[in-house]
Amino acid sequence: MDSDIGFKAAFAEAQRGSDEGGVPIGAALVSADGQVLGQGHNMRIQKSSATLHAEISALENAGRLPAHMYKGATMYTTLSPCDMCTGACIMYGVKRVVIGENKTFVGGEAYLKQRGIEVVVLQNDKCQELMKKFIKEKPGDW
Repeated sequence: MDSDIGFKAAFAEAQRGSDEGGVPIGAALVSADGQVLGQGHNMRIQKSSATLHAEISALENAGRLPAHMYKGATMYTTLSPCDMCTGACIMYGVKRVVIGENKTFVGGEAYLKQRGIEVVVLQNDKCQELMKKFIKEKPGDW
């Protein structure tokens, strides 16, 4: 099932970001048939980037795909997407966004729903623990 592979890929990316000393947020774009098209993690700290969030990284790593590939895809992300990443999901026409947790931060979930995108929030304890640890250890970077 794509939810298993998508969430596992996103969480592995979040862990990778944490291991690198960055913001522990990961994402994976999964096709309608369950294939991981791209995955990535937040690289704001590692690359001193204002825009390299996890969802943007996943889209970048997917490469340039035909429009129909995005239309049936699901974006898995370990944290509720910010306005920029919400906009990217809308712009590329993903059909569903699965969120690991939204207790740390609530992004554009209402707007995604308003635009007809299915939103699923897992409230995953491991995602919450990664974020709590990061915020405690690096409050200035959050």
